[in-house]
Amino acid sequence: MSEALPSGQSAPTVLRIVLGKRLKELRESRDIPLEDAARALSVSHLTIRRIENAQVSLKIPYVRELLRLYAVSDEEARDFTDMAERANEPGWWHNYKTALPDWFRAYVSLETAAEVIRVYEPHYMTGLLQTRDYARTVIRAGFPYEPEEDLERRVELRIRRQALLEKPDAPKLWVVLEEAALRREVGGPAVMRAQIERVMEVAADPRITLRILPLSAGAHSGTSGHMTYFRFHEQELQDIVYTEVGLTSAVYFDQRPDVVAHLEAYTRISRLAAELLPDTRTYLDHLRKEFNR
Repeated sequence: MSEALPSGQSAPTVLRIVLGKRLKELRESRDIPLEDAARALSVSHLTIRRIENAQVSLKIPYVRELLRLYAVSDEEARDFTDMAERANEPGWWHNYKTALPDWFRAYVSLETAAEVIRVYEPHYMTGLLQTRDYARTVIRAGFPYEPEEDLERRVELRIRRQALLEKPDAPKLWVVLEEAALRREVGGPAVMRAQIERVMEVAADPRITLRILPLSAGAHSGTSGHMTYFRFHEQELQDIVYTEVGLTSAVYFDQRPDVVAHLEAYTRISRLAAELLPDTRTYLDHLRKEFNR
């Protein structure tokens, strides 16, 4: 198991992760030890490791000196430095940092850059598909003592994330929902009816696949809890899996055995849902009518 990304104020953009990995590949391809790279910058070898793991921002003088040490061409060095400057720019979510838990900041960066997102959600409607009223109720349950202004800031962040699905290059989104997540009445019948109608609307998008795992499935591979699987355009960035740990932390897996284990579990869950409940739209339509009271 590995925590692929740092949490907290330094949560990186995906570009910074990619550039850190490129710097590591350049160093290793030149057979330069961490200690020699650190000596060139007059820093500790731990600083080089943090740069390569995207745990600190890319200081441009450091980047230039490392590229010189790695004998990178002038043209390639200029391109790399330009990208490093862009990588240090805060993402759009930076304006919402007070509404983002430390351990969730990297998630928004990954979500924004992903080519494919696979979500398994056992408890609630997944955040990318929530209506405003549904989101407000769920967030209030998680933060019962939050001042109203701060609560609305969290709601606004969740709704802002959904703009991702409207982009021309929107990621492919695969969602497996537990039936319990749809039957748990959040905010009352009217809120639930509107939420189900919202899901039926977006599920018509060919880039979105929604499957529902009925209660009759019994024990299965996903009973350990929520997971999100990210795949990216950038070849340097391997697939990453996010899982929540309790109420106040999360783990980001990037080691291949961990990622493969989660993907295989997700695939089994998805196939089981398709077998047990192949007609998702009809089920949602019946459920919507149940909340018509």
